[in-house]
Amino acid sequence: MRRVACTERADWRAKAAACGFGFHTIDDAPYWDETAYYAFSLREIERDIEAPTEELHAMALDMVERVVGSERDMERLAIPEGFRDWIAASWRERAPHLYGRMDFAYDGTGPAKLYELNYDTPTSLFEAAFFQWQWLEDQLAAGALPAGADQFNSIQESLVEAFGTIARSIARPFRLAAVRGSTEDQGTVAYLRDCALQAGIDCEQLAIEDIGITADGRYTDLDDQVIGCLFKLYPLEDLFRESFGRHLPRSGLQLIEPAWKAILSNKGILPLLWEAHAGHPNLLPATFDDGGELPRGWVRKPLHSREGANIAMRLPDGRELATGGPYGGPCIRQVCQPLGAFDGRYPLIGSWVVGDRACGMGLREDATPITKDSACFVPHVIVEEARGVLIA
Repeated sequence: MRRVACTERADWRAKAAACGFGFHTIDDAPYWDETAYYAFSLREIERDIEAPTEELHAMALDMVERVVGSERDMERLAIPEGFRDWIAASWRERAPHLYGRMDFAYDGTGPAKLYELNYDTPTSLFEAAFFQWQWLEDQLAAGALPAGADQFNSIQESLVEAFGTIARSIARPFRLAAVRGSTEDQGTVAYLRDCALQAGIDCEQLAIEDIGITADGRYTDLDDQVIGCLFKLYPLEDLFRESFGRHLPRSGLQLIEPAWKAILSNKGILPLLWEAHAGHPNLLPATFDDGGELPRGWVRKPLHSREGANIAMRLPDGRELATGGPYGGPCIRQVCQPLGAFDGRYPLIGSWVVGDRACGMGLREDATPITKDSACFVPHVIVEEARGVLIA
């Protein structure tokens, strides 16, 4: 693994506009960055990213089975009591799911280490599935990459296939929703709708603020149709706290991602996985936080937080890093595994699972060891190995 500087395409902004990538720049700061790419060997991808992703995914699903049968675990995950039976029922009925993303620390040496699961509202999807693939094809055509360079990326094909697999079990009408004011979330939902349409599923997009509630607690779209199935790019834990969400267990609404993803999108899954698989090479030691002083070499994270917010990190050398944000409540502790530094940048690997298969990855890099919402997305390639030296 290494970071390689390269020349950006002269027309990439026009291409982004043409395909609806409207969030390539956020608050006047670059989000998409193709002035560099990360090069990996095929062995690094297959052995260190793809295989561990599928193994950890299977372990995570086994953990859902444990949690839905344990009031103690539900309590430790701070899942509200009024939603626990509904979550358990969604698992026992095997409510269909679509996708998720695992975030790894990996620098090409030693096993990849799991930071967390993003299994309810994962983003950075369009840029990983589509735009970095377009970048690869353009750079190959221009001779800017070595012949035969590839990418760990069958995300789009996997999404269309996964939608096709669950099509018959999706209640109609099917709607996809995100917050109206979030360009990134709306772009992600538009992309997923396009994948669903390719799979032959009729569906429409709307803002989550436009969803109504009938007198008997059923959810409706702008045409006052009762929604059969809703893909919602909106956190389940937020719905649990809002009056809008209190109707969910009795509404008859099918959700994608399903209710049981509330277990896997909760950082409390990390200490539970460690309890069950202590010493696993891809897991970091983790425990539920007791509120005391954070020891050297540990990180504190709220059970529910996103985009690197409200993180406290005490590095092994005693230095402390912290981020602000809106999240509070119970926390976990996880052993600190600092991200590797490449040219002063710190890449985090997002490994995508669609259905139950690892199918691609995207890298976001920050100027600090904590990956925040200001991190940039940087493309990657797979290049050949020869006598232990990467050809690029």
